[in-house]
Amino acid sequence: MSPVLRLVLKRLGISLIVLIGVSMLIFAIARVIPGDPARIALGPNATPEQVETLRQRLHLDEPLPVQYGYFLADLARGDLGISLYTNRPVTADIAQFLPATLELILVAGAMMILIGLPLGILSARYRNTWIDGTVRVVSILGVSAPSFVWAVILMLLFAYFLPLFPIAGRIADSYSIPAVTGFLLVDTLIAGNLAAFGNALSHIVLPAFALALSGIGQAARLTRSNMVETYDRPYIEMARSYGFPERRIARRYAFKPSLIPSLTIIGLDFAAMLGNAFLVEAVFAWPGLSRYGVAVILRKDLNAIVGTVLIISALFLIVNIIVDLLIALINPRIRLSQRPA
Repeated sequence: MSPVLRLVLKRLGISLIVLIGVSMLIFAIARVIPGDPARIALGPNATPEQVETLRQRLHLDEPLPVQYGYFLADLARGDLGISLYTNRPVTADIAQFLPATLELILVAGAMMILIGLPLGILSARYRNTWIDGTVRVVSILGVSAPSFVWAVILMLLFAYFLPLFPIAGRIADSYSIPAVTGFLLVDTLIAGNLAAFGNALSHIVLPAFALALSGIGQAARLTRSNMVETYDRPYIEMARSYGFPERRIARRYAFKPSLIPSLTIIGLDFAAMLGNAFLVEAVFAWPGLSRYGVAVILRKDLNAIVGTVLIISALFLIVNIIVDLLIALINPRIRLSQRPA
């Protein structure tokens, strides 16, 4: 068995155990939150008989271990139950709202990598100059405020004072795009509608940038710190003594060894976006899973709460597995450590 495959199987086994633990924890927490889900769902005008009937249908009259057994049996069939908030299957709700959140964090993640890493490289290459100082100030500003604060600031700057971008939704109502993947940037290209693609892109720029700013600052600061340390290594001095261009030294000899810690932080920030996106989605009226998750929590929609948290946890673990694989591909010592003794 190859070291990479061994690493993947090991991470998958650990992730499965974590998911089971998360399901037990969130299942218990969702049921001890004050309030009767049946009464909240039916409203104050429902009769006690109607409330009791719904409680029996949801197995809320059973002991907690029995309720969890019913949940696991339904989960094994791919059934997360019916949402009391939308009165639809939770799986249908997740299928509707998840692509919007995934598209948002994928664009934000791309911004984090394409802006944060080059800023860190630039700052390290020109350290102790005005370029380094500017990048460090920008990085500190990025991490000093939460995403929803940047969302409001960006909305005021680029939608109110400078009306360059729209502020709500994923695409203008005038466009009707068939849903193929659920990702509007992809579906508009599949439909061959470049005007709709441009409109969808203009809608996602501000929320994605607001969500990515903190990660951009983290990536830039960490990349700079690691590259400055790497620049002091003897092999960098040897490369300079051989007359290698500074651009080549920065790209090949300084950046690659510094990438591993940066990748770890970028992966963690990317995964954290799944849970942190709800405030940005609320500010920009983005119809995503995080916003849906807040709505079902406020209504104590048990099935939807558990389903949403499980999906976010699974995606978090998947991102971490991908980051581990990328680090293993970059660093051969990690691959070799997975070989049997």
